Amino acid sequence: MQLVWLRSDLRLHDNTALSAAMGSGPTIAVYLISPAQWQAHDDAACKVDFWLRNLVEVSKTLGALNVPLLIRHADTWGQAAGVLLEVCKQHKIDALHVNDEYGINETTRDRAVSETLQDAGVHFHHYLDQLFFNPGSVLTKSGNYFQVYSQFRKVCYARLHQSLPKLVTRPKAQTALTIKSDTVPSSVGGFATPTEALRALWPAGEDEAFRRLNAFTDEQINYYDSERDFPAKPGTSQLSAYLAAGIISPRQCLHAALQSNGGEFETGKLGAVTWINELLWREFYKHILAGYPRVSRHRAFRAETEAVQWRHAPDDLAAWQEARTGLPIIDAAMRQLLDTGWMHNRLRMVVAMFLTKNLLIDWRLGERFFMQHLIDGDLAANNGGWQWSSSTGTDSAPYFRIFNPLSQSERFDGDGRFLKHWLPELADLTKKEIHNPAATAGLFGVADYPKPIVDLGKSRVRALAAFRSLPHRQPGAGLHE
Repeated sequence: MQLVWLRSDLRLHDNTALSAAMGSGPTIAVYLISPAQWQAHDDAACKVDFWLRNLVEVSKTLGALNVPLLIRHADTWGQAAGVLLEVCKQHKIDALHVNDEYGINETTRDRAVSETLQDAGVHFHHYLDQLFFNPGSVLTKSGNYFQVYSQFRKVCYARLHQSLPKLVTRPKAQTALTIKSDTVPSSVGGFATPTEALRALWPAGEDEAFRRLNAFTDEQINYYDSERDFPAKPGTSQLSAYLAAGIISPRQCLHAALQSNGGEFETGKLGAVTWINELLWREFYKHILAGYPRVSRHRAFRAETEAVQWRHAPDDLAAWQEARTGLPIIDAAMRQLLDTGWMHNRLRMVVAMFLTKNLLIDWRLGERFFMQHLIDGDLAANNGGWQWSSSTGTDSAPYFRIFNPLSQSERFDGDGRFLKHWLPELADLTKKEIHNPAATAGLFGVADYPKPIVDLGKSRVRALAAFRSLPHRQPGAGLHE
């Protein structure tokens, strides 16, 4: 009997571990409910709910293949080995199959599970699945992990031209087993149930992920390069939550993008090429996670930036978290996050740079707050993005490059559509006034909106001084917008 342990791969199609298990013999699946571990990782309540809703769909699709889904409880991952060993003994399991994960806690967990099961005579098989290339297989000429995205991307393109990752064959139904599937819980203690409005934004299941992918690559991908930075436009794929939970695979996304672009990686439609580059950014940050475990330990990638004198400013932090900074683009973005569990990528950079540069607040506080609220929260991508914006990470923005929220707002939401949607109290302002209500004090509709909590010019000077005082500071290369 084979056992497949589902984690961040809640799908039937293009699932390497599932296909390998079912190709080896009669198979059952298991999922571990781990609330204490999830809380330690700051996983958002809406993300946990999304997992559970997708587990219900996975149970149905596995049921059509006669694969029962067992639900077990392992409060922390330290308990995973014992819980899985018990499952293996109960069902006389010959081998456990998993798709690789790359955080330090994930790799520690899997090492313990592997050792425990192999000592008990159960084989442990792990597979490359959520990446195109195994971490450690894309290296510099000196044998190190890349620290600059553009160089990493160049090698990845060369590898992809040589051998395109193939989609895994969908497994066929097996002979029915006498084992029954467990009921997926509708909630987990310690995690609040999100609103129905938020749930409706993120329907569960592979069918919805396929629908979004097809809708995007059929047409919108052609405009991705020109529209992805405008938060009021439907310029992005809206697939990040499905990728993070493994409802759809990066291979499926890559194949769909290539099909829309005549099989081209680097030429053809600029929108498709740009989106493929974003898939490689995702790949890059996961390789960083594997190659430099310190980023999983809340450490800055650039060691010298550990000496930044971040401000202890709880009132400013609370204003940022609660969308009352007095800077409309910041507050609108934060309201989008709080209401939908998601934030537009351009705005993630703007609000992160505002927190770490204008407010000079430790990036780790922002990183944690995002993880506590994002339905697409992913350690590698979230950490990579925050360290990029705060100039503490690999291939990060040079410390002297600081986004101005007002100019970002005017450039990417010129007519104020996004601002007016999320800040209805400013709806009566003109498209010129709405970006900076403080400059139009006294006009109707501004009285209920707070004044800016920080002077952008003075705070920029303060941030520059804080970073210039660091020893051996080397500006990053390969800017990512």
